[in-house]
Amino acid sequence: MIAILTADIIDSRKLPSNKWIEGLKTLLNTIGKTPNDWEIYRGDEFQLEIKNPEDSLLIAFKLKAYFKSINLDIRMSFGFGNKTYKAKKITESNGTAFIRSGETFATLKKQKLNLAINSGNVVFDEEINLILKLSLSFMDNWLQQAAEFVLIAIQNPTLSQEEIGVKLGINQAAVSRRQKRSNYELLLQVENHFKFKLKTLEL
Repeated sequence: MIAILTADIIDSRKLPSNKWIEGLKTLLNTIGKTPNDWEIYRGDEFQLEIKNPEDSLLIAFKLKAYFKSINLDIRMSFGFGNKTYKAKKITESNGTAFIRSGETFATLKKQKLNLAINSGNVVFDEEINLILKLSLSFMDNWLQQAAEFVLIAIQNPTLSQEEIGVKLGINQAAVSRRQKRSNYELLLQVENHFKFKLKTLEL
């Protein structure tokens, strides 16, 4: 099983592409190589293959935090399944993971949703998508400072609040406030629950 992420940047024209595209490429390069594992197309859309599907939500939260930290936002759908055709470009590959990701992505705008998954297992999908919908109620409203904290915390899971404060140029008390405002601990609980449920899923 693999995961395929299909995404687009919301209102990308609010910022010149050079303000966000290099940061996005840097994040994607930590996961795979272009164009085999990821590819940006149509200017502000991209597709990414995640070889370990358990990493999917953490990657989603990282991307969300990155774009919110620069006052943009992102719309994402994950498809879980197989890859039956491997092309040189990810956008030309195929399989159930690709189909599910694309089908769900096509519904997001109409549903006014910025994150959803599709594994083909209705019970699993309904539970996880409900949890994600609740999580979006605060993630969609992250302010720049809270998003900056989340991004650094995810990228540096072993750092203390004091060490994160050094990176952000703020004191430990300010880090604590940002952590609380971002609901970061709840986010990690959501991610752990997703990983636990995914292990029990048979596709």
